[in-house]
Amino acid sequence: MTKIKVAAVQASTVPFDAAAATARTIELLAEAAAKGVSLAVFPEAFIGGYPKGLDFGCAIGRRTPEGRADFARYFKGAITVPGPEVHALSLACARLKIYAVVGVIERDGGTLYCTVLYISPTGEVGKHRKVMPTGSERLVWGFGDGSTLTTMDTPFGRVGGAVCWEHYMPLMRAAYYAKGVQLWAAPTADDRESWISTMRHVAMEGRCFVIGACQVMKRSDFPEDYASRIEAGPDEWMMHGRSVIVGPLGDVLAGPLVDEEGTLTADVDVDDIIGAKLDFDPVGHYSRPDIFSLRVDEAEKAPVVAGSKPTKPAGGEISVEEAA
Repeated sequence: MTKIKVAAVQASTVPFDAAAATARTIELLAEAAAKGVSLAVFPEAFIGGYPKGLDFGCAIGRRTPEGRADFARYFKGAITVPGPEVHALSLACARLKIYAVVGVIERDGGTLYCTVLYISPTGEVGKHRKVMPTGSERLVWGFGDGSTLTTMDTPFGRVGGAVCWEHYMPLMRAAYYAKGVQLWAAPTADDRESWISTMRHVAMEGRCFVIGACQVMKRSDFPEDYASRIEAGPDEWMMHGRSVIVGPLGDVLAGPLVDEEGTLTADVDVDDIIGAKLDFDPVGHYSRPDIFSLRVDEAEKAPVVAGSKPTKPAGGEISVEEAA
């Protein structure tokens, strides 16, 4: 099976309320499945929320009680992986016979991660933790490591991808190209017009289908006491969307969708990637492995406990020339 329908889900969510956001996700999954969608991609931080405009009371050398309260609310709205919300999503995918990529805020100990779940209808759940939070995201999100450079195999092709500005990390893109990603999931919070160029570039460079999904959120979707540094009236957009689906030659197949909710869909044939590689293959005949190589450490990095000696992980490395 190579011909399928894919979807980029652009919707508002329920910030800081994992149960409500999970229910919203399952509702949208059902709507996508009813349209014949085989793979649905949801935005970054769809469950847990993207805290746009919050500064968490932080300046260099200073934190505030109000900012700590903001973080506590954000922390309580995050999920564990595995956990009840993940179990509910897995059951929904099984019932609906659909594959899903869902952005969540993951709670692990006292640290939050911007995580993407890869969920199959057969019960497998994989995750990718964003390896490089951008700008002020570093205040509240930990750093993922190479152990969650996840892909998901399906009957119609290999699914993988990156989160938001991870797309501007050339070596990370190369690592995923080496893994043979054919359907590239791009959950994001970047709603600028320039983001469309990024999605088209990744599709052309990776010779893959790109499914980019971003939230739309109005000020009224956040709690009344949400201390955003971005001034907006209740009915003004704080996130504009611009979800898009792009083919392997950079052609826009659906979208961009701006300032409205909706599920973009496109009928794709994964076999079209074969012809697209006639003149360019980023990890094949165009990669010049005799000149260039890339090593990726995929070993899990355990936290260093006080009094223990750090150990160097063994193995877990791949190279572009080996994967090609």
